[in-house]
Amino acid sequence: MRMTIAAVGRLKAGPDRALVERYVERATQAGRSQGLTLALRELAEGRSAQVAARMREEADGLLAAVPADAALVALDERGENLSSTDFADRLAVLRDRGTRDLVFAIGGADGLDPSLRQRAGLLLSFGRMTWPHQIVRLMLAEQIYRAVTILSGHPYHRA
Repeated sequence: MRMTIAAVGRLKAGPDRALVERYVERATQAGRSQGLTLALRELAEGRSAQVAARMREEADGLLAAVPADAALVALDERGENLSSTDFADRLAVLRDRGTRDLVFAIGGADGLDPSLRQRAGLLLSFGRMTWPHQIVRLMLAEQIYRAVTILSGHPYHRA
């Protein structure tokens, strides 16, 4: 299953980008034997002065990154708060059902347009706090790597 983190905004060169890239690479290396790969796709932020129009513009860009038959997970503070093992189990179910593509959508500073949240099969939350999209990108990449190690029986996850 090809997993993609589709995120609004671009990380600048530096430690944030390096850490995200490290977890993306680790997840792909560890996941290949399980049929799992991970890529990062960064999208431009919306340019509209109106918040609703900007969110819609960003949603259009994110949805364009989702193949027609792909599963979509949207990161949203109103979503489900899963444990790492429950998250790994959800990935395993999608993989075992033959899902070819899974896209994780991270919106911009204003959040996600309702149309994108409605299209998502899962709204995923990292808690009720608001997080900058750069940090969410890092946390998601790490959790995907952790899920891959859980599924493979690797000792990275020590719970």
